[in-house]
Amino acid sequence: MVNAIAVLRDVLDHVDANVSASIDRLFNLLRIPGISTDPDYRGSGTAAADWLASELANIGLDASVRPTAGHPMVVGHDRARDGSPHVLFYGHYDVQPVDPVEQWKTPPFDPVITERSDGSKFITARGAADDKGQLMTFIEACRAWKAVAGYLPIRVSLLFEGEEEAGSANLTPFLEENAEELGADIALVCDTGMWSRKRPAIFMALRGLVGQEIVLTAANRDLHSGIFGSAARNPIHILVGILAGLHDTSGRVTLPGFYDGVNEVPAEIKAQWAGLGFDGEEFLRKIGLSIPAGEVDRSVFEQIRSRPTFEVNGITGGYGGPGFKAVIPSKASAKVSFRLVGDQDPQKVVATFQDFVLAHLPADCTVEFILHGASRALRFNMITLVWPGRARRLPMSGRLIRHS
Repeated sequence: MVNAIAVLRDVLDHVDANVSASIDRLFNLLRIPGISTDPDYRGSGTAAADWLASELANIGLDASVRPTAGHPMVVGHDRARDGSPHVLFYGHYDVQPVDPVEQWKTPPFDPVITERSDGSKFITARGAADDKGQLMTFIEACRAWKAVAGYLPIRVSLLFEGEEEAGSANLTPFLEENAEELGADIALVCDTGMWSRKRPAIFMALRGLVGQEIVLTAANRDLHSGIFGSAARNPIHILVGILAGLHDTSGRVTLPGFYDGVNEVPAEIKAQWAGLGFDGEEFLRKIGLSIPAGEVDRSVFEQIRSRPTFEVNGITGGYGGPGFKAVIPSKASAKVSFRLVGDQDPQKVVATFQDFVLAHLPADCTVEFILHGASRALRFNMITLVWPGRARRLPMSGRLIRHS
């Protein structure tokens, strides 16, 4: 135990001494776009996978790029400590779209270090916080440990996917096909966050997600509003009316049965949450707001940590270019998402949402539904931390649980 602590100190010293080189490598990865939801970036996803596999090979891991029906997976193994506990580390190399580009102060794929007024620094680039920064932290930790000790203290496998931001359609089939190779004693997911700058968190629950796109069509072509105004249906009017009806005045989602499977947070956990010092007003103030928009009988902390949600993520329709165009569009579309908790059934949410839209659709209009993923919430009741010769079981608590 003493030797392990001594090695860890040396490893941390090595990390500090070589942080500039680590940042350079992170910047190289950040410069590869890898937007998984945009087919135009498919090649850059492959480039990111190839780069990661090369980095893993450079630190002595058995690494390979594995094709899927979509973006490739990257798998790496360090088997030098066969017989020891086996850890599987997961991360994703794809990123969200960068629109609207004009709101970026620096190019999204040209990483820079920015200094805050208090002297602290952060990296600005798409993917720096989700998920390339976290992913590279683990790679750099392995690099430092091998540089100091010559080996990793346990058996390690790494799995990086390129479709997390697009619904991970090929992740489950890949895991099923490679279950024997990737089976491990524990899996670590880096796509989460710190509680604060000086306080880490162990995440014991993740919210599920339903992503749905709806395309509503009225007339068979765009119309002049001076000729057809009032007489012809405007699909934007219909769409926003439907979407507005999905919340009531108390902030609750109005879909029938939507809250089936949503469990109340135990009182003892709420009490622990209260001790974390979270300030809901300050949380909103930082983004220029002051009035919570969710369920009126829930605290801001509950709204973002343990409650299901419905959000409109984007609306398109009509003319959005410069100047003005008096048009009644033929089509309008929206992308929406539901965050799920507890035992909510994502397929039921999909079905009831589509039924809701159809029930409010005029008879002479049509709608197309495009599903962008449907996954359940994930939760664990407790974790086991193991030290040499002893183990400690930690019950789920407000300091450990987070729905994200």
